[in-house]
Amino acid sequence: MDFYKRVSLVCSRIPYGTVVSYGQIALLCGMPNHARQVGFALNRNLAGKQAPAHRVVNSKGILSGAASFETHEMQKLLLEKEGVAVSKVREGEGWQVDLNKYGWKSGMEEAVWLREEFLRRGI
Repeated sequence: MDFYKRVSLVCSRIPYGTVVSYGQIALLCGMPNHARQVGFALNRNLAGKQAPAHRVVNSKGILSGAASFETHEMQKLLLEKEGVAVSKVREGEGWQVDLNKYGWKSGMEEAVWLREEFLRRGI
């Protein structure tokens, strides 16, 4: 299995104007306890430069990928450009999105498609 290729494929499926958690990506990759590895992949471009890393947030909806962008505000700006509302969290905690409203609702159909695609691609 090539975990980073799986991350790339899952990220390519994240719909415009939605966000997803690192853990949800890991789960869809078949490795539910590898959320940090997803973050590592996005931070180091191991999932490819085309991966929409700005759409990935932590499990509380907090924008936590600032180190992966040119500026600290870039993730926020990219999400707002897609229509995702970003609000200030308490001082020192950064920015947050409402996962109930903007979270990617990937279901069983998506999970099955991804699994079949992983098998087809040998990843």
